[in-house]
Amino acid sequence: MDESVQRIALGDVEIIRVVEWAGEFITGRELVPDAPAELWQENAGWLAPDHWSPESGLAAVTLQTWVLRSGGRTVLVDTGVGNGRERPGNPLFHRREGDFLGRLAEVGVRPEEVDVVVNTHIHGDHVGWNTRDEGGTWVPTFPNARYLLPAADVHHFGPENGHAKGVRADDRLIFEDSIAPVLASGQAELWDGGHRIDEHLSLEPAPGHTPGSAVLRLDSGGDRAVFVGDLLHSPVQILAPSCSSCLCLDPAGAAASRQRILGRAAELGELVIPAHFGGTGAVEVRREGGEFTLGRWVG
Repeated sequence: MDESVQRIALGDVEIIRVVEWAGEFITGRELVPDAPAELWQENAGWLAPDHWSPESGLAAVTLQTWVLRSGGRTVLVDTGVGNGRERPGNPLFHRREGDFLGRLAEVGVRPEEVDVVVNTHIHGDHVGWNTRDEGGTWVPTFPNARYLLPAADVHHFGPENGHAKGVRADDRLIFEDSIAPVLASGQAELWDGGHRIDEHLSLEPAPGHTPGSAVLRLDSGGDRAVFVGDLLHSPVQILAPSCSSCLCLDPAGAAASRQRILGRAAELGELVIPAHFGGTGAVEVRREGGEFTLGRWVG
């Protein structure tokens, strides 16, 4: 199956997945440190090969953007890593070059046609294509788009907070090349507490992974979905929602948000669409007793 493009129709909204990169990352035990080894082994039959390799122990991840056609507008959910970024703290992202814009073009999306960009949070693999290099200057990639940024993350990673207290050099670099230019252009809209995009789409806070981490809810024609960003890095976190990733700034807060979002998804029949799952990338979640289980994969 060619996973670079995938289409799902939910009500009046078309969903198109565009993959920037897919491959093995770090070990599953490193990615989700509190998930016991037996959880991976017991579920190896379906985790492999899309999500985990039993032979190497490495987790497989996908860097992708979800393109939504809703109400006559084109909405991008997260924008990947981008090209030519200085990311000394992450060899996978450092000075990466790829043809993401070409992949967008293949599904009929030109930069000037994008109406809304949603950044579920401000991490380097979710905001990179917010901007592009034009003659040595970072400028917004999508010149006519409104960029929706969680205010809590803009504060946390911004200069007034010392770029997340200066713990990681990459946080400053990410803000300077991928966030500051859209703030300077006047295209950014900071939101807090919730934000409605249109009759089908709305944003709500789901803090923990970062202070401003958010989910995007879709409700159209009786169909429902929730784009959960980095609340989930691996499907094992559906089976063990108390286990946060090594990348979460507030693991306990992320676990609480994950429990809440998965609980509502199971109750309402929402399709769960994370930022980094391989395979078809979207899955139904069910509750059996007090536990969550995976339903069918959709795509």
